Amino acid sequence: MPTPAPFHLAFPVDDLAAARDFYGRVLGCPEGRSSDEWIDFDLFGHQIVAHLAPRRAGAGHHNAVDGHDVPVPHFGVVLPWDDFDAFAARLRAQGVRFVIEPCIRFAGQVGEQATMFFRDPAGNALEFKAFRDPSRLFAK
Repeated sequence: MPTPAPFHLAFPVDDLAAARDFYGRVLGCPEGRSSDEWIDFDLFGHQIVAHLAPRRAGAGHHNAVDGHDVPVPHFGVVLPWDDFDAFAARLRAQGVRFVIEPCIRFAGQVGEQATMFFRDPAGNALEFKAFRDPSRLFAK
């Protein structure tokens, strides 16, 4: 499989200062360009852009997945297996409240993965996950 190209994601926030603190300090994303209406962040090599859009931030829909109410929409990164627990501990130390606590989903199945969900200050849901065997990311 070729090395994936970085993705770009623009998402709404209702407070740029809160987004800067959360993505920069809490998640540790280096900041790129910015203006009075948006901020670029480097999320594990991917470009995400927080755009000021107060009436568009957050969402309330959920889908049942392996016994959990997964927030929709959501975005995040597939981390290396060995980095997952340290990242979760870092988030806990920063006071992040989890929507779905770090856990193993689909245990013993093809899609077995470590996963966690939390929200940014604007209510956008994020999922960070890890596969013990990264080649199983798209396995059926």
